[in-house]
Amino acid sequence: MSAADEILDIVDEHDQVIGRSPRGEAYARGLRHRCVFIQARDSAGRLFVHRRTATKLVFPSLYDMFVGGVVGAGESYDTAALREAEEELGVTGLPQPTFLFKFLYENGTGQSWWSAVYEVRCDLPVQPQVEEVAWHTFLTDEELTARLGDWEWVPDGLAAWKKLQLERPFRGAGRY
Repeated sequence: MSAADEILDIVDEHDQVIGRSPRGEAYARGLRHRCVFIQARDSAGRLFVHRRTATKLVFPSLYDMFVGGVVGAGESYDTAALREAEEELGVTGLPQPTFLFKFLYENGTGQSWWSAVYEVRCDLPVQPQVEEVAWHTFLTDEELTARLGDWEWVPDGLAAWKKLQLERPFRGAGRY
C-alpha cells in the first residue's frame, strides 16, 4: 500500500472523528486529520534535525525539527507517536514519547490538521528511514535557532516549535 492509500480518520474542529479517507484524498480535498510531532533528543540534549526526502507527499525536501507523521484510522496519538518516532529514527525500543500539548494547525489556505506534540529521549544509534529522511544531524537548541532563518522549514513543524518555545524556552541539555 502506498502512503497515499493509507486510511486516516477525518476529524472536526473539536478533534472528533467524522469519517475516514485515504491520505491522498484527504490531502487533495483539504480534509482535517490528525498528526504527531515528536521532538527526539539524544543523551546530551541535542535535537534530531533532518531534511525530508524529495518524494514526501507534503513539504518535500524541507527541514524539520520533529519526526512524526499522520495518525492512522483508529490509531491513538500515543501509539502513532511511538510508531512514527521508531520508524523515522530507524530504531526499536524507544520509551513511550511524552505528550506535551495539542493544537489545531491551520496553513492559511483553508487546510488544517490536529497536531499532537511529544518529546522522547533517544540514546540509541539512529538509522533514519531512507524513504523519509534525506539528511540528519543532532543540534543544540542554540544551533537550531541560528538556522531558523537560513533553512526552509516545514511550516507545521515550525509552528509547533514556536509554541513549544513559548512554553519552555531553551531547555537544551538541562532537560535530560
